[in-house]
Amino acid sequence: MATVTFFEKPGCKNNSQQKALLTSAGHALLPRNLLTEPWTAETLRPYFGAKPVPEWFNKANPKVKSGEIDPASLTEAQALALMVAEPLLIRRPLMAVAGEKRAGFDMAEVEAWIGLAEAAPRDVETCPKSHLSEPEPCPPPNTKVR
Repeated sequence: MATVTFFEKPGCKNNSQQKALLTSAGHALLPRNLLTEPWTAETLRPYFGAKPVPEWFNKANPKVKSGEIDPASLTEAQALALMVAEPLLIRRPLMAVAGEKRAGFDMAEVEAWIGLAEAAPRDVETCPKSHLSEPEPCPPPNTKVR
């Protein structure tokens, strides 16, 4: 299994669930605080690979949601400058494994990259928001939902 450097926003429920998936698949985690890391454009850029600039951004960030920041209108240099100044704009988590770096946590991509199969059944996936105000771990099978 892999050793994953995992840059997260401390206290983020989604990041906690992602870390649980990784550890249940047998990966070792080196959690790091995304917000206090001394980012530069040069250290941040490799995490985004060939993804277009809009996919570098945390779409839930209030400045992005409100349209104050339009990622589609930014150059790479402008985007990196904004994210270095305000790390909450960065799509998270940022992960590094054996020199390869990635942004975001698409389960299919992570499965293909380092593997998640041993985490099945996915007992830490979030329940649909249809009955919850915020995602939380789903109950085990055959358990009544409140």
